[in-house]
Amino acid sequence: MTSPPETGAAAGPRAAGGAPPGGFSLIELLVVLAVMGFVVALIVGYRAPWSSGLSLEGIAAELASNLRLARSQAIADNRTVAFALDLAGHRYRVGGDPPRSLPPKLSVGLLTVNGERRSATAGDIRFNPDGSSTGGRIMLSDAGRRVAVGVDWLTGRVTVADVR
Repeated sequence: MTSPPETGAAAGPRAAGGAPPGGFSLIELLVVLAVMGFVVALIVGYRAPWSSGLSLEGIAAELASNLRLARSQAIADNRTVAFALDLAGHRYRVGGDPPRSLPPKLSVGLLTVNGERRSATAGDIRFNPDGSSTGGRIMLSDAGRRVAVGVDWLTGRVTVADVR
C-alpha cells in the first residue's frame, strides 16, 4: 500500500532546510561577485612590462620603415625625396609629410655628408629617383644601448644594427 501524499508545512520544496533546492545563498553570491571583481581589477590594471630595449628597437624599425618609404617615393615619383631629421626638436619628416615626433628621452645622432647638414642639429638623407641616396647613419641610444639605422649611398639600402 502506498501512503497518501503529505500535506502541511513539511511538504513542498522547503522541506529540507528552509532553502529552495538549486538556489544560492547571499554569502555564495557575494563570494562569486568578489572573485569576479578581483579578476576584472587584474585584467583592467594589467600593463605589459615596459622595456627600453624593445622601445629602442621599435623606434629604429619605425625610422627604417620611413627611410624605405622615402626611397620608394623617390623611385615611384621619379624625383628626389628627403628624409629630414631635426635632432634638437626630436622630429623627422619624409618629403612633404607632416613631422613625426621621437621620444624626448632618446638620444639621437646623425652622420651624413656635409652638403646635407642644414645645421649642427638638423640634416637630411636624400633619395634619388634611381634608388641611390646621399647615405648616412642615424644613431639611437637609450640607457646604455645603441642602435644604428644606416643608409647605403650607392643602393639606398636601409639596415638596422645594434652597436656594441
